[in-house]
Amino acid sequence: MRSEKEMYELILSIANNDKRIHAVYMNGSRVNKNIKSDIFQDYDIVYVVNETNSFIEDKKWIENFGEILYMQYPDESPYCHSNKEKSYGWLMQFADGNRIDLHVETIESAKENIFSDKLCKILLDKSDILPQIPEATDKDYWIKRPNKEEYVATCNEFWWCSNNIAKGLWRKEIPYIQDMANFIVRKQLEKMLSWKVGIITEFSVSVGKSAKYMYKWLDKTDWESYLATYLSSNIEEIWENVMRMCDLFENTAIFVGKELGYEYNSLEGRKAREFLKHVRQLSKDASEIY
Repeated sequence: MRSEKEMYELILSIANNDKRIHAVYMNGSRVNKNIKSDIFQDYDIVYVVNETNSFIEDKKWIENFGEILYMQYPDESPYCHSNKEKSYGWLMQFADGNRIDLHVETIESAKENIFSDKLCKILLDKSDILPQIPEATDKDYWIKRPNKEEYVATCNEFWWCSNNIAKGLWRKEIPYIQDMANFIVRKQLEKMLSWKVGIITEFSVSVGKSAKYMYKWLDKTDWESYLATYLSSNIEEIWENVMRMCDLFENTAIFVGKELGYEYNSLEGRKAREFLKHVRQLSKDASEIY
């Protein structure tokens, strides 16, 4: 596997030897001093160019980066509506294990976008065309203190959508249960736990994508309780996981509400839990819920 030093040298060498490329900047985890470096970190690279078309038409030029194992052209996706004349990308997984997410971007577009992400570092500016930017920071991704309306809405969304998990469990609709639990209900729990981390750290850290770094600040009990909420495909085990999820959410919501001066709706939580317990005991051939 090529070293970080070798990869940077290659990225800058290609830029220096191509008159079409005026500057290079990098985003992402490699410019985040709060992230521990590892072998899976990719290189989020932007080449600043006069125009993108010649790069798009030349199918061979990206081979200069090494043997490509497989790749993706995100701007060719039918779900992408980007302006190829301003920016175009290649996501490349190399045979040696390295990965580069590369974009070419016009000078005009780069000047507009370079301030949009504070996790940014200029690696090369041959033509002195890029503006001065501050030192890279993940401040844009720090947990934001919720207002009262956000707190109340998150509590309500968690308890309301737990209703959907209950009916899915009674119907034994595993795919629906998984989607509802992980993409809707869990996101409310994740948000509440993140706010707890924010309180602990005075809202000065990022917990990362999918809150994957929460373990750094949550105590061991909370973190292990959170991991125990992930669902299997067994109905009875899922019921146990869901009840753990409810316990953790309620305890965390009470803590967050107390610390921020917001009232937790304990009646809403109690009624929602009672409904869950009732549906869990409901006969499989029941003709009425109550």
